[in-house]
Amino acid sequence: MATLVNRAVYASRAADERAFEALFAAEYGRVVAIAYRVLADRQEAEDVAQEVFYDFHRRHPADAPWAAAWLHKAAAHSALNAALRRARRDRHAAGHVRTEADRWQARDEADPQRAAEASEQRRVVAEALARLPERSATVLSLRYGGLSYAEIALALGVGVNQVGTLLNRAEAALRKELGHDTRG
Repeated sequence: MATLVNRAVYASRAADERAFEALFAAEYGRVVAIAYRVLADRQEAEDVAQEVFYDFHRRHPADAPWAAAWLHKAAAHSALNAALRRARRDRHAAGHVRTEADRWQARDEADPQRAAEASEQRRVVAEALARLPERSATVLSLRYGGLSYAEIALALGVGVNQVGTLLNRAEAALRKELGHDTRG
């Protein structure tokens, strides 16, 4: 009897692992893209994705119908938290000085001036996103991470018809945070 139970447990675990591998293969790229939109750093985005998948795997069944939505929302939240931590760390370290990685990336680009400007712009936007209310930052992260309105609605638990309004409000808040609000 014990052998039969052991086989059943093993078969169940194997099925769970296959389901998780399929989920990982299907969603990893999108989860990284969402995190990258917030962080503007590929390595950091991949680290966030790994943490998100690990947390999901520990806590939830891979075949849950809401798995993709959970992963997308968690990616946005985790990336925003990472951006906040980075912004705090950068402020404490040496003010608003570019990191060594930014300097090396700029040296490797064909036009170092444009690469440096782009890096600075990504940093400024990431810091502004981190200062927004969580819901606004999340909806922007999800949309610019490549999700459709329907996917965003599912991740946030709202109606599809609400996503456009949420995006418009979040974009206005981001423009204001960046000092680009032309409506006063």
